[in-house]
Amino acid sequence: MPDLKLKTVTRTQGNNRALKDGAVKPKTFAFDFVEVDPLIAAFRRMVRGNEFDICEMAITTYICARAHGKPMTAVPVFLVRAFHHGAILVNTKAGIAKPKDLEGRKVGVNRGYTVTAGVWARAVLQDEHGVDLSKITWVLSGDEHVAEYRPPANVVPIDPGKKMGDMLAAGELAAAIGAEISHFDVKPLIPGAQEAGGAGGAAAQRPLSHQPPGGDQGRTARQAS
Repeated sequence: MPDLKLKTVTRTQGNNRALKDGAVKPKTFAFDFVEVDPLIAAFRRMVRGNEFDICEMAITTYICARAHGKPMTAVPVFLVRAFHHGAILVNTKAGIAKPKDLEGRKVGVNRGYTVTAGVWARAVLQDEHGVDLSKITWVLSGDEHVAEYRPPANVVPIDPGKKMGDMLAAGELAAAIGAEISHFDVKPLIPGAQEAGGAGGAAAQRPLSHQPPGGDQGRTARQAS
């Protein structure tokens, strides 16, 4: 058995199950798997404390971490890929007939501004529907994984004691990205979201969501030992 063990966090799913149950084993090292639930808590621990040798991570968290000098390098293996057209929910009484109508309104974002679903959903609004993102007030339900990141001036925190789903249902928010809510006044902004995401046919690019970066400091120390 290899002497080198790499402390690793990744959520068990079809594309990594053989590694986690030991059916497939690396030749030069062994995985020391650590279960973190919810998985997003591991993202934060990795970018703030470099706690693991390898850690599955949202791609936008990784990019943001690298931009702020975090010592980690991603492996080009993408464990999660998904369209996010369906992540944008709207209050049907808010007068939003099309995505452009969100300009001048308040839109919630689940957790932080750099969360992957929010980044991809804003790209859909901007690139596919011509929405000027700077004309929307983005209301965050949480903070950023990368503590050093500072969002644009039109991004604000949610009011203390408020919940994003409740604000959306009550019409305090015209729309929200990533809200978990079932309410008769709330529906997807973009109908047929899955079809809209794959509208490019064979040329459609399924957005990248998660990949596993490794910490540079730990790897360098082991290589020197």
